[in-house]
Amino acid sequence: MVACVIAIATAIGVVALAAFLFRKLDRGADDRDPGGPTVGHAGGMLSALFLLVFAIAIIVPWTTADSARQNTYAESQAAVEAYWAAGALPFPTAGLIQTELRDYVGFVIDEEWRLMANGRLSPEGSTRLNTLRTQVASLNTTGADAQEAKAAVLEQVQNLNSARRQRAADAQATPPTGILVLTVVTGLVVLLFPFMAGARPRGATLLPLMAMAALLGVGVFLTFDIVRVFDGGLAVRPDAFSAALQEFQRISGMG
Repeated sequence: MVACVIAIATAIGVVALAAFLFRKLDRGADDRDPGGPTVGHAGGMLSALFLLVFAIAIIVPWTTADSARQNTYAESQAAVEAYWAAGALPFPTAGLIQTELRDYVGFVIDEEWRLMANGRLSPEGSTRLNTLRTQVASLNTTGADAQEAKAAVLEQVQNLNSARRQRAADAQATPPTGILVLTVVTGLVVLLFPFMAGARPRGATLLPLMAMAALLGVGVFLTFDIVRVFDGGLAVRPDAFSAALQEFQRISGMG
């Protein structure tokens, strides 16, 4: 923060020093025109800066949401693979493990997804997975097929646990606070710049300025609306887990 303040003060100092020296050396011409080269240069740079910050504020959440969506499919696929492998376990263990997997996926959809909009997961989800892993690990299996099925289920449950931790990280991920602050600040500066430059828009000249203000306001709202991956306009939906439940039914029907 201190470095940022120093950088801002240095930049402003450079402008003030340049203005002072050019005035003392009698170089250049006075520019008081709201449509002059100074205002034109500053306005263009401010607009470019706003667009840069705005693009970052949009692209970062968009990229995070896309990655989070892929992670949900990886997690649901691990659940499907575990469900499929559990079918090769001895009776009645196979049915019990598959029921636990169905309950876990249903819990994620019905209970946990609402919490993720606020950036957190339920501890119950981790408890369910740990209990499931303990149940599978404690099974006494005989025969190569049963042992292979047990190892496969344990592997997929581990993958499920890892994907869940990634989902927790995705739920907490937000763009840097400085980017959001800069979006608001540069947006306000762009809006007020004509007045700061000395212009006094009247009549029809206010219409394009108001239109720009409205669209800019929508843009700034969107940057805040998509801050969290599982909430807002880019919210990741539990489609992958709903598809996993359908796949569970298909596997059970085949059995």
